[in-house]
Amino acid sequence: MADTKKSRDEQARDEENRQRERELEQARERIDEAEPPRDERGEANETRNEQDESPDSPRECHRRNCDEPAAFVVLERYQEDTGHGAVEAEALLCRAHTDEESPTNLDGVYEDYVFRVEPLPEIANADAS
Repeated sequence: MADTKKSRDEQARDEENRQRERELEQARERIDEAEPPRDERGEANETRNEQDESPDSPRECHRRNCDEPAAFVVLERYQEDTGHGAVEAEALLCRAHTDEESPTNLDGVYEDYVFRVEPLPEIANADAS
């Protein structure tokens, strides 16, 4: 095939088609997989344990090497890369790290996209006193 604009366009189109076919095949292979339990989804849940679930237990900031108490919960809901559902990422952060937080998955924005920062209930109650 000669190296012309038309042949380069055809090669690019063929490669895009092959990529789509690979992605479709991978999706078909995963279709029978079970949905992971809620605790295995999202980055914020990786380090949770049973004592964290108690409302009376102090919660620490999710960022590495930060021992500060968590003051806010940051939630981002965005469209999965494959376009087959929403993903929720939730992190408990201290005040300083919450200031640094911003939306990270803007390429996955869709109608129900959410980026929300809310104070933890025990912090909100302490501030109201």
